Amino acid sequence: MSSITLIGTGNMARTIGTLAVAGGNTVEVMGRDQSKADALAKALGGGATTGTWGAIPAGDIVITALLYDGVVPVVAEYADALAGKVIVDISNPFNATFDGLAHSEETSIAQEVAKVAPASASVVKAFNTIFRNVLQKGRPNV
Repeated sequence: MSSITLIGTGNMARTIGTLAVAGGNTVEVMGRDQSKADALAKALGGGATTGTWGAIPAGDIVITALLYDGVVPVVAEYADALAGKVIVDISNPFNATFDGLAHSEETSIAQEVAKVAPASASVVKAFNTIFRNVLQKGRPNV
């Protein structure tokens, strides 16, 4: 199984964390608000732990479950602590009215993450095209 660090404590972090624990993975939760990270780790169960903001993420896979404008600064802040890890960006860069992008059309948040991530890290874009409630339901029976 994999070791996964969730950076973020919102709905998508909860959903991905729940599925990761159910799949037998080791999960660590990190958040700027330590009490929210503690609460999420406890809610996930399955031995999920809480990391300390700014410490080296324990997971080989680091999922940035953050609003789009927080992803690049957080990856830059963690910098070398992410060396050799897989960084998964789940953000959507919509503006406040959801009628356009909040950044240039010539790039993506994942591309910007790759610019500030260590060269030995792999950056993946995932989960940004699925709503939390759909992800919670799992695979449909067809």
